[in-house]
Amino acid sequence: MRRTIQKVLIANRGEIALRVIRACREMGLRTVAVYSDADRAALHVLHADEAYCLGPALASESYLRGDLILDIALQSGADAIHPGYGFLSENAEFAEACAAAGIIFIGPPASAMRVLGSKTKARQAADAAAMPRVPGSVTGLTSTQEALRVAAEIGYPVMLKAAAGGGGKGMRAVSAPEDLAAAYVAASSEAERSFGSGEVYLEKLIERPRHIEIQLMADEHGGCLYLGERECSVQRRHQKVIEEAPSAVVGEDLRRRMGEAAVRLALSAGYVNAGTVEFLVDSAENFYFLEMNTRLQVEHPVTELVTGLDLVQMQIRVAMGEPLAMKQEQVRLRGHAIECRIYAEDPDNNFFPSPGLITRLVRPGGPGIREDCGVYAGWTVPLEYDPMLSKLVAFAQTREMAIDRMLRALGEYAIGGIKTNIGLFRRILQDADFRAARIDTGYLERLLAGAAPVEEATVPEDVVALAAALLTSLGTERPPAANDSAPASKWAAAGRQEELRP
Repeated sequence: MRRTIQKVLIANRGEIALRVIRACREMGLRTVAVYSDADRAALHVLHADEAYCLGPALASESYLRGDLILDIALQSGADAIHPGYGFLSENAEFAEACAAAGIIFIGPPASAMRVLGSKTKARQAADAAAMPRVPGSVTGLTSTQEALRVAAEIGYPVMLKAAAGGGGKGMRAVSAPEDLAAAYVAASSEAERSFGSGEVYLEKLIERPRHIEIQLMADEHGGCLYLGERECSVQRRHQKVIEEAPSAVVGEDLRRRMGEAAVRLALSAGYVNAGTVEFLVDSAENFYFLEMNTRLQVEHPVTELVTGLDLVQMQIRVAMGEPLAMKQEQVRLRGHAIECRIYAEDPDNNFFPSPGLITRLVRPGGPGIREDCGVYAGWTVPLEYDPMLSKLVAFAQTREMAIDRMLRALGEYAIGGIKTNIGLFRRILQDADFRAARIDTGYLERLLAGAAPVEEATVPEDVVALAAALLTSLGTERPPAANDSAPASKWAAAGRQEELRP
């Protein structure tokens, strides 16, 4: 059934809210932003046609208040709500409440979300769809005794995981029986705090796998496309750091087999809209179902660049009841894209968040560079939310060219007043193993463990002064000097040594 959407409320913040606003504007749709007290001057608020305050900074009192968001949608006359990712994006109760209020939820139906958004139910659905998955329990564990029994059956090492969430929360690796009881209690407690459910399940730990995911888009007419894969193996504490499309190790046959398996799973659950099926892939190209994310992913830009598609606009058109405008055989991948998640965090201090005032922001540009950014100079990064500032994406004909283009863009990127992980990305992209695509989910931890402190290279003060004077005389903004940005980081040194050679 075709439905009309004229105004979209974006139930999110930061760069993803701005991304959705821009997609809506290109489609001629009006937009409504919501914000907490901490986000009153945020970019998504400034760019939307209308903006409404939700309340205090805490997410539980603002962005997670589905009742307030629905009230604002009705008050503003919004036809639809786009949840972005995080917050309420995978909340089946919120999707149902939208439907009950006559508001279109731009995402999957609550029924599909309940089946595939739950890690244990998704594993059951994977079995029903004849999909290879990691060995382990398909229901939540009820006791440490049950955990010990399942672990003994599948063999150590094993992984405990939260049934209701992701992002590494409620996850513990266990290598021996004597460690399982304490890990079970810790995983369950963390899952309860993070997701409101302490249910955990157990699966075999696949050692040194690659993390490969398949992007899906399904309509309500039975159409479902797989839009290639993304390589997400560069992770820290199970959180993705760098994403690529396509994967350097996935050929046409493996891509087809993984894509067709992902489509079978989605269709079996009546899935509609954007979703991502995640797999672990071993060195023999065996793939195992891991989980499904029933929403748009943070890393969707790399898929957009290699397919030439706008996934957010596709989401909106599917939510309007339109059929997909293309067939699977029309999906073509071209070139290579790499995304770096730029965070306000300190790599030298265990990646501790670095909120505060952004005193300077010089953003990269040039051919093949895309930046989805939610901040500006003069903006204060709040402590209450995820510290991601932007997503920097480089696109080129080949992987090697995309890496070099990203390094060039990172060299142009300057953020003052706070710590960031920009220097760490420069180190990763110059690492021989990364450049040769010799990566797996443990790659970054090994790189970090072997990283020795390096003295930050600095430009002599007289050179800085001369450059500043020259550029000022030309009416051009001077380049960042050492005292324009946060304290020096050892991660930046590896990338800057080459720049400073005569």
